[in-house]
Amino acid sequence: RATLESTSLKPEDWNDWGSTTSDSQLFLKLSGGTTPSRVQAQIIKLFKKHQKPDPEDHSTTTYILQPLSDLHFNADYSNFDQRLAHKPTLYGLLAVAAFLLLLACINFINLTTAQASQRAKEIGIRKTMGSSKKQLIIQFLSETFLLTFLAAILSLLITPLLLKVFADFIPEGLHFNLIQQPDIIMFMGILVVTVTVLSGFYPAIVLSSFQPVNVLKNQANTGKSRSAWLRKSLTVSQFVIAQVFIIATILVSKQISYSLNKDMGFKKDAIINFNTNYYDTVQGHRFLLMNKLKAIPEIALISLGNNPPSSNNTWSSTMKFKDGKKEVETDVQVKLGDTNYIKLYQMKLLAGSNLPYSDTVHNLIINETYAHILGFRQLQQAIGKYIEWNDKQNPIVGVVADFHQHSFHESIKPLIITTNTSQERNFSIALRPQNAEGTIWKTAISKIEKAFKQIYPEDDFEYTFFDESIAKYYKAEQNMSRLLMWATGLAIFISCLGLLGLAIYITNQRTKEIGIRKVVGATVTQIVSLLSKDFLKLIIIAFIISIPIAWWGAHAWLQNFAYKTTLSWWIFLAGGLIMFLIALIILCIRTFKAAMANPVKSLRTE
Repeated sequence: RATLESTSLKPEDWNDWGSTTSDSQLFLKLSGGTTPSRVQAQIIKLFKKHQKPDPEDHSTTTYILQPLSDLHFNADYSNFDQRLAHKPTLYGLLAVAAFLLLLACINFINLTTAQASQRAKEIGIRKTMGSSKKQLIIQFLSETFLLTFLAAILSLLITPLLLKVFADFIPEGLHFNLIQQPDIIMFMGILVVTVTVLSGFYPAIVLSSFQPVNVLKNQANTGKSRSAWLRKSLTVSQFVIAQVFIIATILVSKQISYSLNKDMGFKKDAIINFNTNYYDTVQGHRFLLMNKLKAIPEIALISLGNNPPSSNNTWSSTMKFKDGKKEVETDVQVKLGDTNYIKLYQMKLLAGSNLPYSDTVHNLIINETYAHILGFRQLQQAIGKYIEWNDKQNPIVGVVADFHQHSFHESIKPLIITTNTSQERNFSIALRPQNAEGTIWKTAISKIEKAFKQIYPEDDFEYTFFDESIAKYYKAEQNMSRLLMWATGLAIFISCLGLLGLAIYITNQRTKEIGIRKVVGATVTQIVSLLSKDFLKLIIIAFIISIPIAWWGAHAWLQNFAYKTTLSWWIFLAGGLIMFLIALIILCIRTFKAAMANPVKSLRTE
């Protein structure tokens, strides 16, 4: 505790009420019966007591207590750079599972009602022998329950394998064990009953409603018009879901590609970062390490700062600027770096000069956004002006082009870059280009680790490639993209499986018609076209319905990004074409087989 209170380890504006940093968190345990809102009100009162009022500042400051249970889920606040659960991804998983189950239920209803006539005589005989409608409904629901129960058992058996497939984005502590997790058994029981009712109730009602007299006379009224209308509606619903999945997969992949490839305003390739011991207050150790690193030929450039240009860590402070007429007070992001910082990351200096080395005066480089907030139309006008920070006047020596301090989820904020050797513990190392053998980087890292161990023998050497750190910003989106690909594949498979089943049923029902048409001169192409066009019409209808649904979902999802890709028309067209072509291939395979059948055999079938 005494070490933590060391003045040299505190941020320079530790006692400034207008400053925040992601390196510190305050935990409060409330007394019994105390409400969070009451404590929040007292904190705000305490803030107003210690913060000097500014008559020209009309903004309001509030404090919010974050529940401990929210730490693992809320990405709006830092959690010491620890892994956070992404609630949208969890909800997305639930939605995907629900839609896939819905597709399976639709398929079952479709195929069961389509094949109702094949069980008509069985139902007629059972009713003649005294079976009631209630008994038949129970029988058909029991059959559905048995199928669903067997599917649930199979899913439990393959779950451990699926967890291994998705192990790279499942927390390490998550294990599948039915003995230790009885809730899963309860959930599966409820799920089996729910799916049984959803998928089996309507077919049971339809099958049990047949009249035995008509059935035994081969005059069963299977409700063809009603069933056909239902089958078409369910088929459209299946393909709407599948096409929404396809469009969502394309869009997420497009946004990820945009985020990873768009220029962020700095160089991110061939750069590694590592920190020295936070509690080491001897500055000479860091400079000794830097001198050792400068002797490594595989290193192109070295810079010492507090964080790279873009990171999950934040440090902001309230700063003031007076131009003689008015005072501009702004919350500003703070980055620390030496004279090589801008050069190493290849930032574009738009006005002024680079940071000079200084132990006393804090020269500042500001970004474009901050310059515009201060009212400078021409960036050169900002050079030589002073920013009040920590009760000191700090000169502006340069203006750097805007760069993204965080992921594309957040907008660019006003920022300063300055030097402070006492708090610069993050090394940025620009490596030389790889050779043909690809050994330069490996050799450089090995030498860096050796030099690090000479200065900090008891510390672990942990480094990260800067571009990989940037890519981790979009880990949730990458996981979502992967899940969507699997879900889309399953949705297409289930939908096309149902389509194939219906196509087989329809061609079997129209076997005599196909034979007669071939006898009177119809070509294979004409028959294939005749049998396929009704199904293709349903797919086109599904595409039309899916467009507004997919657009609404895509538009809502893109609002999570301050900088996002365009919602191009070709995404929707591509989704429709992919589904149309897959369905067309499946239909053509089945209908072509029916059209190629010998008409003599076809006419003998009835």
